[in-house]
Amino acid sequence: MARIVVIGAGLGAMAAAARLAVAGHRVTVYERGATYGGAVGRFERDGFAFDTGPGLLHLPAVYRDLFVKTGKESLEECVTLTQVDPASRHVFADGTRVDLPNASRAGTVAALDAALGAGAGERWGDFLVRAREAWDRTRRPLLEEPQPADPAPLAREPYPALKAGLLRRPTTTLAQIGARELREPRLAALLDAYAWSYGFDPATAPASAAVLPYMEQTFGSWYVGGGLRALADAVYERCRKRRVEFVFEAPVEEVLEKDGRAAGVELAGGETVEADHVVSGAPVPVLYSDQVIGWERQDDWPRHQEIGTSRVTVCLALRGPREATAVHRTVVHAAGERPTVTVLRPDDPALRPGADHESVTVTATVATSAGEDGESFADRMVAAAGQAVPGLRERLLWRHVRTPEDVRRDTGAAEVPGPALAGARGLLLPAANRSPLPGLWFAGGWSHPGGGLAHAGMSGALVAGLVVEGDGFRGSQ
Repeated sequence: MARIVVIGAGLGAMAAAARLAVAGHRVTVYERGATYGGAVGRFERDGFAFDTGPGLLHLPAVYRDLFVKTGKESLEECVTLTQVDPASRHVFADGTRVDLPNASRAGTVAALDAALGAGAGERWGDFLVRAREAWDRTRRPLLEEPQPADPAPLAREPYPALKAGLLRRPTTTLAQIGARELREPRLAALLDAYAWSYGFDPATAPASAAVLPYMEQTFGSWYVGGGLRALADAVYERCRKRRVEFVFEAPVEEVLEKDGRAAGVELAGGETVEADHVVSGAPVPVLYSDQVIGWERQDDWPRHQEIGTSRVTVCLALRGPREATAVHRTVVHAAGERPTVTVLRPDDPALRPGADHESVTVTATVATSAGEDGESFADRMVAAAGQAVPGLRERLLWRHVRTPEDVRRDTGAAEVPGPALAGARGLLLPAANRSPLPGLWFAGGWSHPGGGLAHAGMSGALVAGLVVEGDGFRGSQ
């Protein structure tokens, strides 16, 4: 039985902790904050409740596997999962609206043809065929297997080049797909919105980002009853049942090294904790910049993903019930000074003080270097959300704005990591799960296979497999 210290209580770190505890190891989690969940937070006031991180779950099979492997109760016995249908409503700059069904390619093609004109759905369907090719080429190395020691092959673009006469013309960015292949401004805006929702600028995101809409439209979008915070609650309780110990408000100041490998941690105040392995769910760049681990010179830091974006979230407490024609998720596309925003309106009694009120969450992706005042940007976000919520201004009781600085306070970094993407010269590959220091492992959104609830859960599974099975571990088969 090994002694294992886990830094941070985010979803990826807790997923690793539960699996390692089931394997017979003694696991203790040290979390610098007062609660678990990391980016999967909750804001509550006056009987209203809001998810302050992700609002929907994609690839729920990741957490189904976690619960199957760590106990008798399945995921569905611990939380209520509901498919969101329609998966999303899109409101374009010209006022055109389209509802896209959940996990139905034929339904999506029909909806796009009806809203945008004949041929629009076919072009989108043809794009998804090419996106599937990129998905099939990268699924195992990017999602299911530990990152290879030499990630150079993943730096090559997997999205298929289109023929231009007798030649093939490579597509290098997602924006080029919109211009060359979709050839319709609203279809291009639809594609762009998927990139922005994961923090990527479509003008610079590689063509391989096509896997993001493919993943959502193929495997669907799911809501967790009570909000996504309920998933964090369930994973925490599973850890507790597996006798994982949690110590909150216990910042780790340093990873200790002995004989060339990680040997424990030093906590704030000077207490040291010995360990055979250390699993870190903290943001990888913060570990280096705060000198929690070595490599004082930035040039010596191991590679990690840098996309330079974060989220602004506006929680809206509304009087009056949700109208019958409302949908769970609406994407209002940018128009003039109006930013692209995602409006979440879960019809969930657990999130409101009564049937005559509604909790609405509005999010937008912003550059971490953006200098605009959070309240003024929130004004523009709320104006955009009015396209999705009839009578919003008249119904508004109060709002609560969360900026990138709030993200930094809760997670340690203002930047929100994105999922691993191939291509782009390897710049969008996150840190490998195996750190350069033997015995130190990286789990969670800042490590392979990257950000997002599903990817963080996969990261925890990969770390547990590497610790338990050693160098022979090759991921899920």
